[in-house]
Amino acid sequence: MKILNENMLRAALLDRSAKQYYADEGTFVTPLAREYLRDRGIELVFRPENTAKNMPYTPIPDRGEKTYVDFYSGAELAEKPERMTHLFANRLVDKTHPRIEFRGKLDTLQGELILTQTDAHEGGKEQLVRDLGEILSLARELLGAEVTGRPLKEIRLFGYDSDQLRNVSHNVTEHFGFQHPTPSHEMGRLAARLNLLRAKTREAELAAEHAFAENERGDILKAMNRLSSAVYILFCRLLAGEYGK
Repeated sequence: MKILNENMLRAALLDRSAKQYYADEGTFVTPLAREYLRDRGIELVFRPENTAKNMPYTPIPDRGEKTYVDFYSGAELAEKPERMTHLFANRLVDKTHPRIEFRGKLDTLQGELILTQTDAHEGGKEQLVRDLGEILSLARELLGAEVTGRPLKEIRLFGYDSDQLRNVSHNVTEHFGFQHPTPSHEMGRLAARLNLLRAKTREAELAAEHAFAENERGDILKAMNRLSSAVYILFCRLLAGEYGK
């Protein structure tokens, strides 16, 4: 059984503005830990147990902020283990932690965006390069917001707000004059690249769903959904001839 005590909370709660603390289901929370959260107005929320396994490290006492801290146990570490990485500040988690996996998917997505921009540039479609650049900027902002914990700004891409992005992607016939297209090699390399980019965006969206509860980072979950809508809109714009033949 996992145990959450006051010292672990002191090690984990660096953000004084935090309103919620998430613990795995089945965790025993000591009375002092509950009092610590209650006194600071922080809600204790239980979520399905993380699949990442806690590793038995020996605490290193009296080393202050110069040491790393095992996020799961609160144990201080003299060195960063190979199998762990930063969740935030000097707090370490296993690399299989869902939030680390989500960051990896965002990293891959950014790489795919840049490759697609390269193909668009070589094809002389500079407006598509710029539109992809807007998506890339949002993907980078998403990664920064996840790592730092700061909220996302209001979503706006290609002059569309969040609701408009959803509307356009769901009503293809109304906006582009054809039904939802089935991807094919006959559409050409750039269309195939955009379709792959859409799929990679969906993968990143699913990783976000595994990493966060809706009431934890609803802004990130919504933004990821709109990212995939935005890529699909570019795919449809290309097929509609809006970027040229």
